[in-house]
Amino acid sequence: MQRLFIITGAALMALAVILGAFGAHGLRDTLEPARLAAWHTAVQYQAWHALGLLLLGALYARLPERGARAAGLFMLAGILLFSGSLYLLMLTGMRWLGPITPIGGTAFVIAWLILAWSAWKGFKHP
Repeated sequence: MQRLFIITGAALMALAVILGAFGAHGLRDTLEPARLAAWHTAVQYQAWHALGLLLLGALYARLPERGARAAGLFMLAGILLFSGSLYLLMLTGMRWLGPITPIGGTAFVIAWLILAWSAWKGFKHP
């Protein structure tokens, strides 16, 4: 899992850069300002949580494995549900995707709380 989180986090960071540039240059004249702002929110949350995956990968050996794994999987779910639903909603206008976004946001919160709890309960010193 440690390696998976580092590889996935790095790949999702690269994708965030690509999607951010696409939003700034490719969608600037296509999306209205509010929709473009939502696109940038999706990119920003993806980037922050991809960094979170990299952090988890770096700390993996020092955390209880179960907590580190759960936190990482919730971060991945959050990126998919929060950022993914916003990307699709902004590109397609399919309004039924809107209610999925807060589920992803909740997954982000759960991930950070699990990480905090895991560090509190079982941080291993070198």
